[in-house]
Amino acid sequence: MRLRALLDTDALGLTLLGGEDELDRTVRGVMTTDLRDPSRYLSGGELVLTGLAWRRDPGDSESFVRLLAGAGVAALGAGEAELGNIPDDLIAACVRHRLPLFAVHESVAFATITEHVVRQVSGERAGDLAAVVDRHRRMMTSGPAGGGPDVVLDLLGSDLDLRAWVLSPAGRLIADSKVAGPAPSPEVCAALAAEHLTAARTGRRGPHRVAIGAATYSLFPVRGNGRTAAPGGARDARETVLSDWLLAVEADAGDWPAERLDLLQGVAQLIAVERDRRDAERVVRRRLAEEVLELVQTGAAPAEIAARLRVAAPVLLPGLGAAPHWQIVVARVDWAGGEIEGGPVAQALLEEILVDPLLTGPEHSDRIAVAHTADEAIALVPLPAVSSEHDGSETGILAEKLLAGIQEPLSAGLDDDGRLTIGVSAPVHSAEGLRGALEEARHARRVAAARPGRVCAAGHQELASHVLLLPFVPDDVRRAFTARLLDPLRDYDRRHRAELIPTLEAFLESDGSWTRCAARLHLHVNTLRYRVGRIEQLTSRDLSRLEDKLDFFLALRMS
Repeated sequence: MRLRALLDTDALGLTLLGGEDELDRTVRGVMTTDLRDPSRYLSGGELVLTGLAWRRDPGDSESFVRLLAGAGVAALGAGEAELGNIPDDLIAACVRHRLPLFAVHESVAFATITEHVVRQVSGERAGDLAAVVDRHRRMMTSGPAGGGPDVVLDLLGSDLDLRAWVLSPAGRLIADSKVAGPAPSPEVCAALAAEHLTAARTGRRGPHRVAIGAATYSLFPVRGNGRTAAPGGARDARETVLSDWLLAVEADAGDWPAERLDLLQGVAQLIAVERDRRDAERVVRRRLAEEVLELVQTGAAPAEIAARLRVAAPVLLPGLGAAPHWQIVVARVDWAGGEIEGGPVAQALLEEILVDPLLTGPEHSDRIAVAHTADEAIALVPLPAVSSEHDGSETGILAEKLLAGIQEPLSAGLDDDGRLTIGVSAPVHSAEGLRGALEEARHARRVAAARPGRVCAAGHQELASHVLLLPFVPDDVRRAFTARLLDPLRDYDRRHRAELIPTLEAFLESDGSWTRCAARLHLHVNTLRYRVGRIEQLTSRDLSRLEDKLDFFLALRMS
């Protein structure tokens, strides 16, 4: 579509401030941003919409407009809601760079312009789908009739015969087409998310083409409007790579004409609008989490905390009859160099991953409230009330289950310069228990941090075990302790292939039972007695003594 057509559409509330000679430019897409440098996300031909939050002084306009012109955008639309009249310095900069400038009336939402542009561009290049999108504008609404991303995926399936899904960065299925057949398996979804995150970290533009088994997929990034960008700064990819959605299409986009590529980019933009709307709705839940956790950390009276929880429960679990149990999850994202705060990144990440992987649809993540500091994010997770014969742990989040679902894809997003550690508390049923739950989750996260790997998690169950102590033993003490006990056995095994280390492990796991251990190793009991005797001779230890058994057990765990 042409810029002139936008200006002629009264409902968009656009006023031309400069660039009348350039109104025949073609608009190929639309982007909303308040980043100081959005050029990395531009491919040319876009109408850029901005609320001017990037402008700190008049000199900022020149650099901002120069970057847009260099990226080949079609025009700039500046909202009047923030500053009232559009600044003269921005108008002058657009004139210098021959960039058409529109003022957007404060009564007009950027989402309205975005929908109009995407619909018109799609209509010119793929009228079949755009006409149906026009009939289903409810996908952009927030009311009960709104279909969300699922609607446009159904249209892709029915009108263009494209199987498509929206996935979270961890591979959770967020939106699914009802006409495209079964969704990919959880393993394929996780692999697609990992490929997407790997490509995002290398800075490659989408779509990314991936072959898994006999199928080929094209992955389109679904980026929001700079949700975690630092004020006044350009967004580092690491600030959103762990939380941006992706549109996965089962097709090879390398074979597509430019028109179809543009159409799918437009669909990704529509889904991004929906994503931003859902992000805005999380503000209330974030404030609830901040208020509750501030009370907990400052030692407020349990009655005061309980009152705040009563306010939070209907928001997080509407219609719940009984007071829920609560669980706390603490996460930390650390990047090499330390120039990026991990708290906001971890907050956005927890809001995406603290969902049962068998559930689809982003509305399930609306049941949690996440706050953050500069270093960590803290999630307040409500759980339905459980019967008295249960302690609640079975209904809550389990660290090992959470880790299994996110480890592969998020490790790709963290690449070689990031690390995610998560701690999970036990469920508690009262305000008095929240302070202990918070400390428990933080302790568990520190246990996870002491383990190797890019993504690690630990739960409350491990805090009552020796594994809580082992990670905090200094490395030099570990090496000395294990070397004194195990090195003689390893040396003997290398020389004689005697398998003393496996025999020791099996003996301890059999609780010192000769018959069970011999059966486990498929050995005669006399052969087992010979091996155990050799172990005792080489180490000067007695495996009939509890103290020596415990030392061997710990040495094997630390080795």
